[in-house]
Amino acid sequence: MNENAIHIRVYREKDQPALVALLKLNTPTYFSVEEEKDFITYLETEREDYFVVELAHKIVGCGGINTEGNIGILSWAFIHPQYQQQGIGNQLITYRIKHLLQQKKSSKIIVRTSQLVYPFFEKNGFKVMEVKKDYWSKGFDLYLMEYQNSCII
Repeated sequence: MNENAIHIRVYREKDQPALVALLKLNTPTYFSVEEEKDFITYLETEREDYFVVELAHKIVGCGGINTEGNIGILSWAFIHPQYQQQGIGNQLITYRIKHLLQQKKSSKIIVRTSQLVYPFFEKNGFKVMEVKKDYWSKGFDLYLMEYQNSCII
């Protein structure tokens, strides 16, 4: 494996401490402090398909997929701050969308994000459908977005 290439693999339970540490590196910039316990609960009881991004055998990102009926949901994704703006997030979102499309269970793909990250999802084919102020916590608004562009995959 090329040391400079990212590797996306399936989450293992032993990854949890490293992912919680990674979340903390993105708090409070992209997540509120209160969301840490929600993330741990997600990993322990709500996770369906979850992926870890490695670069040179170091965990630098993660992101998941859940489904509600025929709706695919991109969930709990973040990248180590040192590795943001390097295309890793784009590769991870493409990987997860392809995964959902290959399963053929989802007629629609959505993401629930914040005002801080929604432009990233817009660049990757998502459109804002709804906004709720202070949804995640004070100062963290919900941006409900739907995937519109199957031609980028």
